[in-house]
Amino acid sequence: MRSLLTLFFALIFYHISGQTIVCPRCDIKDLQKAVNLAEPHDTLIIKSGVYPVVDIEITKPITLIGEKGAILNGQNKSYVLKLLADSITISGLKIINAGKSYTKDYAAIYAFRANSFLIENCTVIDPFFGLLIEKSSHGIIRNNLVYGENVKEDEAGNGIHAWHCSNLQIRDNEVYRMRDGIYLEFVDESIIEENYAHDNVRYGLHFMFSNNDDYIRNRFEHNGAGVAVMFSKFIIMKSNVFINNWGPASYGLLLKEIYDAEVLDNEFTENTTAVFIDGTSRINYVGNVFNKNGWAIKVSGGCYANRITGNDFKGNSFDVSYNSKMNDNTFDGNYWGDYTGYDLDKDGVGDVPYRPVKLFSYIVNKTPETIILLRSLFVDIMNFSEKVSPVFTPDNLVDQTPAMKAFK
Repeated sequence: MRSLLTLFFALIFYHISGQTIVCPRCDIKDLQKAVNLAEPHDTLIIKSGVYPVVDIEITKPITLIGEKGAILNGQNKSYVLKLLADSITISGLKIINAGKSYTKDYAAIYAFRANSFLIENCTVIDPFFGLLIEKSSHGIIRNNLVYGENVKEDEAGNGIHAWHCSNLQIRDNEVYRMRDGIYLEFVDESIIEENYAHDNVRYGLHFMFSNNDDYIRNRFEHNGAGVAVMFSKFIIMKSNVFINNWGPASYGLLLKEIYDAEVLDNEFTENTTAVFIDGTSRINYVGNVFNKNGWAIKVSGGCYANRITGNDFKGNSFDVSYNSKMNDNTFDGNYWGDYTGYDLDKDGVGDVPYRPVKLFSYIVNKTPETIILLRSLFVDIMNFSEKVSPVFTPDNLVDQTPAMKAFK
């Protein structure tokens, strides 16, 4: 009788816990079989070992947890994991040899119409796409490592790629040597926070047609270009680091057709162009540090009602560059490293207004080859004459209240 009770309670415990162990020496060795046998909300514990898998389809809410040494080998054929239901958790897996194709978007982890999912603590090595998320919402992607060996844009996919999604949290991931580190298209109401995207072929972060998103405390280093934000509105870009995105057409931050956004407390260091803005309006640039860039802010056409205030400009070759004589933007209360004015009343504000646009920057925009004259006496004289009597640069682009000391 006692043995029957023991068996009864063991069966009850097994049903409640809902755990299945998968390992090379277990009764269940095949991951697809384990997924098929699992009940909704069960947990699969995947022990150390290498598991050949192709197109594992998960169509029920279950949890896959990989213990240390658990490796899924996609055998270079196709997708590895497909998340096709809500409330799926993937954790702790290493995924190698996902398929690569020029006609299909193969990914190590693919989610389609999957809501309330979690992908965490996974390592994805040399995929075509690392994590590909489509038409999904309320998902969390955190603490994953995705990297490849890519050097050409047309031979690589993106590390984390989301399309037609909403309410995503993409946090604490590291992505490198992919085409774009993180790519978002038609992704709204989402947070991209504390990620490290570096050494990617094109952009560290690239998003288009995506509104009401925040990206905060990310680091974008040594990418083809740091971040491109295009055709979007109501974006908050705060406390990010853009460093060493350097090359003939490289930007720390490229903004194109962006409206009603905030660029706050970011650091731009040693980028060819720290911020390039084209067709952007009603953007607040506040509390940023522009340090040792080629161009700190380069303004193209169609940029109106932007406010640039309380920023530090230190050691840039050109602080502000314009391609026209018209200005509808406000530059006030910034610190300019080469400001030579005085402050007689000691209120911390320069008594002499500062003109940040130099004639030579206008000339370089028209004729790039003239950059070789950058440090010459001739350029100093030319800039001084334009400062006294503006002819080519916007005569109303003046910081009336330049700060005497850097803010940071």
